[in-house]
Amino acid sequence: MTANARPDWRKSSYCGEGDACVYVAAAPGTLVRVADRADPAHLVMATTHAAWADFVRSVKRTG
Repeated sequence: MTANARPDWRKSSYCGEGDACVYVAAAPGTLVRVADRADPAHLVMATTHAAWADFVRSVKRTG
C-alpha cells in the first residue's frame, strides 16, 4: 500500500444492528487496523497479523 492509498476496510460478517460492527484493514508491513464505527477512518487500534489471528481464533472458539 502506498502512502496515498486508502485502506481496504472490510466489515465483519457478524455485525449487530445499526453501527455495531467491527471493521478491519491490512496496513503497511505487518499490521492490521481495527475500527468499531460506521466510519472506520476513526481507527481504534492497530495490531500484528499474528495477534489478530490469535484473537479471531479465540473468539471463534469461545463465541
